[in-house]
Amino acid sequence: MPTALLVIDMQEGMAVRTRSGRPRANPQAEAHVASLLALFRDRGLPVIHVHHDDPDPAAPFRKGLPEGEPMDCARPVSGEAVFWKSGSSAFAGTGLEAHLRTQGIGRLVLVGAVAAFCVTSTCRAASDLGFQVVLPGDALIGFDIPAHDGGRIDAETVLRVTLSLLGADFARLVTSGQVAGLV
Repeated sequence: MPTALLVIDMQEGMAVRTRSGRPRANPQAEAHVASLLALFRDRGLPVIHVHHDDPDPAAPFRKGLPEGEPMDCARPVSGEAVFWKSGSSAFAGTGLEAHLRTQGIGRLVLVGAVAAFCVTSTCRAASDLGFQVVLPGDALIGFDIPAHDGGRIDAETVLRVTLSLLGADFARLVTSGQVAGLV
């Protein structure tokens, strides 16, 4: 089945959060994303990037601003499709689905940020649209979040719950090292 690597929100805003000391899971996620990019590029497989452009004009995570730029580990190269989204799912209002259908792509290896937010929304939407989703959990950036009843939920727990939910119904969970055997 034709497979593409879908790289979500690997933008400088994520690096800024990390450098500021924000607790996060998967400190090696950037290296795993870079490794998967190299694998897909070496094999001539499609790579698609989706970047976030916050609709709030005061937000720093916007197209054309430093925090909206791709991280060094995930810079698009010539010929790779780049879509910009203003919401959580990479499919909402971007033309991504039509692009995938035109290319005959039926399976997505989904990596990037943030696991509990845009990755989750994109994974669920992809599954609902009939795409097979492969989710290498070690190639996802996850941060801590405020708990609805006070306090914070640590980044490792957020990622564990996120992967558990997505793996139950929406994606095949793997490590980045297992992807080479699938594509």
